[in-house]
Order: sequence, then C-alpha cells, then structure tokens
Amino acid sequence: MELNLLTAISPIDGRYWGKANALSNYFSEYALIRYRVQVEIEYFITLCELPLPQLNDFDHSHFDSLRDIYKNFSEKDANRIKEIEGVTNHDVKAVEYFIKEQFDKLGNLEQYKEFIHFGLTSQDINNTSIPLSIKEALNDVYYPQIEELISQLNTFAEEWAEIPMLAKTHGQPASPTRLGKEIMVFVYRLRRQVELLKTLPLTAKFGGATGNYNAHNVAYPSFDWKKFGNKFVSEKLGLEREEYTTQISNYDNLGAIFDTMTRINTIMIDMNRDFWQYISMEYFKQKIKAGEVGSSAMPHKVNPIDFENAEGNLGVASALLQHLSIKLPISRLQRDLTDSTVLRNVGVPFAHIIIAIQSSLKGLRKVILNEAAIYNDLDNCWSVVAEAIQTILRREGYPHPYEALKALTRTNQKMTEESIREFIETLNVSEEIKKELRNITPHNYTGI
Repeated sequence: MELNLLTAISPIDGRYWGKANALSNYFSEYALIRYRVQVEIEYFITLCELPLPQLNDFDHSHFDSLRDIYKNFSEKDANRIKEIEGVTNHDVKAVEYFIKEQFDKLGNLEQYKEFIHFGLTSQDINNTSIPLSIKEALNDVYYPQIEELISQLNTFAEEWAEIPMLAKTHGQPASPTRLGKEIMVFVYRLRRQVELLKTLPLTAKFGGATGNYNAHNVAYPSFDWKKFGNKFVSEKLGLEREEYTTQISNYDNLGAIFDTMTRINTIMIDMNRDFWQYISMEYFKQKIKAGEVGSSAMPHKVNPIDFENAEGNLGVASALLQHLSIKLPISRLQRDLTDSTVLRNVGVPFAHIIIAIQSSLKGLRKVILNEAAIYNDLDNCWSVVAEAIQTILRREGYPHPYEALKALTRTNQKMTEESIREFIETLNVSEEIKKELRNITPHNYTGI
C-alpha cells in the first residue's frame, strides 16, 4: 500500500489530516530536517560574525544566500538529505554534508566548509531545532486555536450572563447560579493557564559533546564560548541556553511546558463534559444538519459527538504529554538515546489537541440555548431558597434557623412555592423581614 489518508496508521495523518496538517510544517520529518539546516546555517554565520580567525575574510554578502538554503528549503532538498543519510546512517551528519554541497553550488567557499558544524555534537542541533519548532508551533498554531476557543466561550458567557440556572453540586440541586458565569469559569481557567504557559522559557542545549565546549575551547581557548553560545541561542533562535547540561538538554523546562499543556487539556475536558451534560439535561439543543445521521438504528438521535471526540483526543494528548514530561528529564549518565526516540512524537499530542479544539468549537457552535428547560428546572426546585432564608434569619438572630429549614426541606416531599410561602408566614419575624423573604425565588437567588 502507498501512504494516503486511507492507509495511514495514525488518524492524525489519515482521518483527521484536514484538521491537523498545519502542524506538519513544525513536526514532520521534513520540518525537523529544515530546522536542523536553519540552526547549522545560523551557527556558521554567527562564527563568521565573531569572527573566528579563519572566517575573518568570509564575505558577509553571502549571508543572504546562505539563509536562502533554509528559507527556500524544499521537499527535494529534504529527500537529498535522506539519500545522504542512507550512506552515513546518521541524520545530523547528513545535514552537514548537504550544506557542504550547497556551499559548492555557491562557489569559492571550499576553504570555509569545515566550519559547518564546527565543534558541535548532534544534540547541539537537535536540542535547538526541536524547542525552536515547539516555539513556532505554539505561536503559529496552538495559541491562535486555543484563543479562538476562549473567545467563543467568552461570547457565550456574555450572551448568557443573565440566564439563571439551577446549580448541581454532587449531582444534586444547589444554590442557583447564572449560565454565563459558569461558562466564564472556563474562560478564566483557560486564560490563566495559557498566560502561565506563555511565561515558561523555551530552552536549548548548546555546548558541545558533553556540554563543556571541549572542542571549541581546545581550538580557540581565548574566546568566551559560553557567552557566544548564550548570544547565538538567544539572538538567532529566540531561545534561552541551558548553562549546565550533559550531552543533551535537561528538558526540565520542556517538561514544565508539557505539564501546563496537560493542565489546559484537563480544563478543556472538564468543559466538554459539562456541555455534554447540559445537552443531556436538555439545557441545550443542537442544530440539525440536513443529511447527517445520529444513529444507524435510531433516526431521532442527535448525538453530542463533537464534545465526545474532543474529550477522547485530549485524553490521548495528555497521556503522551505526561510521558514526555516524565521521561525526557531522565537520562543515564551523560546521555542515552531514549530522548531522541520519544521526541520524534512531540507533534502527536499537539495534533490531538488541535483536533480536540476544533471539535470543541464545532460542538459549541451547534448548541441552541433551551431557556425553557433551564427555567422549568429552577421552578421545580424551590428548596434551593432555603439557604437564603436561613441566612437572613441568622442575620436577624432567629433561633436555630438552619435546623428549622433543614426540617422543612430535607424530606422526600417536593418543596413548592406555596410550601415555602406558608413556612415564611409561620416565622416569628417582622412583616418587613417576611416581605424580604417572599421576594426570594430560585430565579433571582443567583448571587453576584
């Protein structure tokens, strides 16, 4: 079989390709190779800018042509690197040889070619390329999508700000709330965690074979290589260099990013489950699209599948993110290869999250407020005003108000407006207080 939407093993590259394909620019094999080429080129340019003595006469007018190697990087170029890798059996060395070929095409650069990948190990390239890809994927894809979701929720929160609703704690009727406020809870939670995510530094390892600039220092001991590395990683890549490392990144900050993304996923799961439940309670109906089928057997069904799809994809994403955050910071001695294996899957949780966000948005944009059902639930649950009555009685120094209301409401008999009104008339309080109590209903006892 040839790889296509029907033969792909992962639904990310098959069924859901249309939702997740934007991430291929950041996490595909092609993208990783392109990022490696970018880091190698920018590193060479920075050595010229230092300059190293042997690069002192390098014509800086060539810099634009060098940058074009990665800016105009094509699938044909990536395939050429894979061909070279077939001989070298080393992916990063193949990138070095490819760039040397490009130097040959530019002409008169032979004497400078050995300063490509000078003094570096593969992880200096990988542990800069991958955080760079994550940074750009967050900025270009993840943040815009999740902010669209937050914006949609915020629109609903404002639109439904004055809709009173029966709250449910422990699945039981509780003090009334407002629908808009309950949606705003998710807006608030998501905003706070996204803000936190944006504060976390994206760091990179860049320090030679075991993190000590051994090769750099032995060749050019007069240069401050730590200062050089800090400047290169910060100014050319927009990342922060990890000062003390082994051969590989410590991955602690990457773990913190994945943990925060997992927490955001948890909030989104909570939100999707609540909307699913509200639909089950008939607080929302769903828009019906001609031709769609809800069940292969039951013609009447309109299932909340978008919220279910989102929940499932978020669960898969969180499982992978948790493994990455737990596994990556652990390496035997100065390095083992397990980080390289799992890092190739970084794009997978991103893809499941993007699929989930789009499913959430699709579900949210299909809901229709069923205000009558919400009103009826409130109207059928007058017992929830007991808290208000007993609190006012406490304020007035009335004896044992909680116990009095408990005796009235904690029964298997349904509390009605009439039974509450009758109880109020039995109270030994002033007419002014009784009037205050009579004005309390499940529809207006919604707090602030």
